[in-house]
Amino acid sequence: MAAFHAPGPRAAAAGAALSVPGVAGLHPGLAHRLAQATARAWPDAAERLSPSEAGVRADRAADGSGWQVEVRCLVFEGHRPLDVARNVRSRVRSAVLAHLTAHGLAEPLTVTVTVARIVIPAGARTDAEAT
Repeated sequence: MAAFHAPGPRAAAAGAALSVPGVAGLHPGLAHRLAQATARAWPDAAERLSPSEAGVRADRAADGSGWQVEVRCLVFEGHRPLDVARNVRSRVRSAVLAHLTAHGLAEPLTVTVTVARIVIPAGARTDAEAT
């Protein structure tokens, strides 16, 4: 198995996802939250998942059929979540395939995008506050 050099498939996926209009950020998974919680006892645990990649998981498929990338994103209110998710999927797929190809590892790739939450932009007023 070839070794990966920075930025890696997770970093490529995170950068691509964060570049999509309407994406407010990435939603960390359980592994990242547990790493943060244990950082006091084991400082190296939190360093394995950087904040910008916290909402991305990239692994080889269990059956060896290629790569599986999961992206959990936050979407700004006012953007259609389905459109944002489709755009994220397209950009992440392109970025990760480019990264894998550059490292001689062009393999099948499955990208799954989950919109974890709709976010109201900072400073935006809600209807309840307007009355």
